Amino acid sequence: MESSPFPEEVSERKVCVVGSELVENYTVYIIEVTDGEHRWTVKHRYSDFHDLHEKLTAEKKVDRRLLPPKKMLGKNSKSLVERRQKELELYLQTLLLQFPQATPSPLACFLHFHLYEINGITAALAEELFHKGEQLLQAGEVFSLHPLQLYSVSQQLRLAKPTCCNGDAKTDLGHILDFTCRLRYLKISGTTGPVGTSNIQESSLPFDLSVFKSLLQIEISECSSQQIQGLSSLRSSLATLSIHHSTETMMSILVPEASEFSQWEVEGAESGCAVTAVIPVWRNLTTLDMSRNCISTIDSSVKLIPKVEFLDLSHNQLSSVENLQHLYNLVHVDLSYNNLRVLEAAHTRLGNIKTLSLAGNQLDQLTGLTKLYSLVNLDLSHNQLAQLEEIRNIGSLPCLEKLNLSNNPMCIIPDYRTKVLAQFGDRAAEVCLDGKVTTEKELDTVEVLKAIQKAKEVKDRMSSGDKKISEETRLSAAAPPPLSSSSPPSSSSTTSSCCSSAVAPPAVSSSSSSSSSSSSSCPAQQAACPSQEVTSREEAAVPPSVLPPVDAAPPPASFNTNTHLLSADTTQVQQPAVSLSEHTYCGAPTSITTTVTTTTV
Repeated sequence: MESSPFPEEVSERKVCVVGSELVENYTVYIIEVTDGEHRWTVKHRYSDFHDLHEKLTAEKKVDRRLLPPKKMLGKNSKSLVERRQKELELYLQTLLLQFPQATPSPLACFLHFHLYEINGITAALAEELFHKGEQLLQAGEVFSLHPLQLYSVSQQLRLAKPTCCNGDAKTDLGHILDFTCRLRYLKISGTTGPVGTSNIQESSLPFDLSVFKSLLQIEISECSSQQIQGLSSLRSSLATLSIHHSTETMMSILVPEASEFSQWEVEGAESGCAVTAVIPVWRNLTTLDMSRNCISTIDSSVKLIPKVEFLDLSHNQLSSVENLQHLYNLVHVDLSYNNLRVLEAAHTRLGNIKTLSLAGNQLDQLTGLTKLYSLVNLDLSHNQLAQLEEIRNIGSLPCLEKLNLSNNPMCIIPDYRTKVLAQFGDRAAEVCLDGKVTTEKELDTVEVLKAIQKAKEVKDRMSSGDKKISEETRLSAAAPPPLSSSSPPSSSSTTSSCCSSAVAPPAVSSSSSSSSSSSSSCPAQQAACPSQEVTSREEAAVPPSVLPPVDAAPPPASFNTNTHLLSADTTQVQQPAVSLSEHTYCGAPTSITTTVTTTTV
């Protein structure tokens, strides 16, 4: 145990009446009590002194004439108050001299020893546990203590004094020890300033936790980690550890021995270098809450807590996430309200977690969260996320059900909710965004957005495909055509044959196969000039075998009316062919002589 602000020996006690106050129609006297280096004030009226004196005369046989008598007339006069102030001070000093070792309970309570003095604090706590200790243990309730109470118990155990100073069995220290050995749930709450009317700072008081043998859960707040002793004795039993406003490092709590040993290693780990201490792990610790401290780094002390499932490091000063890969059983992680700007490759550090809170940081991108495949609940509120494209990084997470993006810059984007939900594709109905269940109207809008997105993707693919085809066409056009034995080497003849087949009607003696071959020899020009298709259809409608010669005699009676109409319209068929051929040459008309070869059938 470190040196104590209170001396271990019996400290010198002093009492003085330093002033008075007029409250309504009576006078209150201000009493200052000094116990070693600490002091506090107590206020009492004369009637309180009278009640104290009656108890002491009855129990401790104190002289009745010791207390100054009452004054009915002029009791609030200045002279009387000043004289009585001195008399009451002498009265209290006489009582302290009369009982130097064991202060009577009425006097200890009158001077507030049960609030500020070691013996009085332990006596009051022992009496409370004597009456209610067994009931509290059976109910399994959380028992609250102050650092000053624990300090007093620790000091009492170190002093060579009887466990019961005033002779009352109810105030025996044994009641406290029996209770602490069986207690399972403990809460230690300090104060930020002085305790009550005293000058005692609880954060500077050391206390020992080794008296607790069966603790499963402990919560410590407003204490200095340097003053907490005996934490290592809780490694075998503790399952939940919560500590707030008490430390700047995780090491000081998880490895208190680090201040004594420069080189240490975890129990069971293989170390290649020499170590001065082997530290056992926290065997049953599954929940660690170190929120609201001044922790700036996650140090290597986390190796000692391999079974932790819930880790809360919110409201600290973390700028990076490190060493969490040693916690294989992590399920819930709270890193909210720190100084995180970037979280890269989170899956390599956080593993298969289900709940992650990153609220209140300075994140503006989510690329590091893409592989947290087991994540169910994600809180990203109060960050710097401005681009909807960042949601794509988490839109493919298969188990994500709850997402909080409130108070980010992207929230002011029109139709923000539907645009975010659209990033989850078919899982949009399963995602609860910002604490609100997705409505049917939002799902309909999401489906529209998805359809638009798919159409855009198809259009992009088609445009990219057209660009590829045009590039291939351009490259093939630039290359020389291959030579063929069946066609003449000149490309101009091929072009002329293709165009002539589209301009003039074929000769009667030519077969249909020749016209089809010539039309198929130039597909590009047919696509560019739709007039060729019209000419081809007209040629197909008039078979060459039924056309009569131009200078032949009138057809016999055996010819039907359709045949006569075909022979009469022969000149009409030729005229459109000539005009179409002019359009075929794209504005460059060419004189064409049409020759019709007739055959007598």
